Amino acid sequence: MKAVILAGGRGTRGRPFTDHIPKAMIPVQGRPLIYHVVRYLSKFDIIDSIIILGDFSGIGKQIEKYFENHISVKKPIKFIQDSQSGTGGDLIHLSSTIGKNKEFILWFVDNLCPVDINKMYRFHKDSKTIATIAVRRYRKEETGFAIVNNGIIEEFKEKPTIELQMAECLGIYIINSEIINKIKIKKQKKKDLNLSYDILQPLSRKRKIAAYDIGKTQWLDIDSPTRVDRNKELIDSIIKKFGT
Repeated sequence: MKAVILAGGRGTRGRPFTDHIPKAMIPVQGRPLIYHVVRYLSKFDIIDSIIILGDFSGIGKQIEKYFENHISVKKPIKFIQDSQSGTGGDLIHLSSTIGKNKEFILWFVDNLCPVDINKMYRFHKDSKTIATIAVRRYRKEETGFAIVNNGIIEEFKEKPTIELQMAECLGIYIINSEIINKIKIKKQKKKDLNLSYDILQPLSRKRKIAAYDIGKTQWLDIDSPTRVDRNKELIDSIIKKFGT
């Protein structure tokens, strides 16, 4: 199975940093964010190669240059130019590369999460769905909370872990390659396609999308260097589990 890392986009919340450096190159423990993701995914035997999908005609070229002759990655890395046509529309460029592989991992580069790919893959196969999305129902807050009764604070909760009313969708997927054909059909009418709303939403109404609950596995959205600075302890813990 191939692992596809979606590394396009600069991220408005990361500006002005991301005006000059891709979001994928945000420093995390002295190395680019994408380095940790690539190294982690390459550790799984089920994954035979890594595909990085992004805009390599502009500042995204920095990503390609970084991995030139990078001996620490033991599996082949291929770079595919996107067309800036949305998180769904860009997947059409995988058509010839995915080939006969039935499924592929799709990982949005700003996700830092030590999810067990082997367990997620087994869950996907058992679900017999066209796609599986990693989700979580628990979130550790970054601010303090208070228990209030009749306008009086009875107790403080410092950065608690709360249970969410709805499952939060994370940017980690296992997708059947037949979805690419569905994207091709939709792109005939619409250039920019959002993976969740344009592609997966109609399929969810037919109960063809599964949710893999990561439980209390740690996760962080690296959208800016500021987010890295604010969450050093959490990042240290995740990177330790990554083993990178």
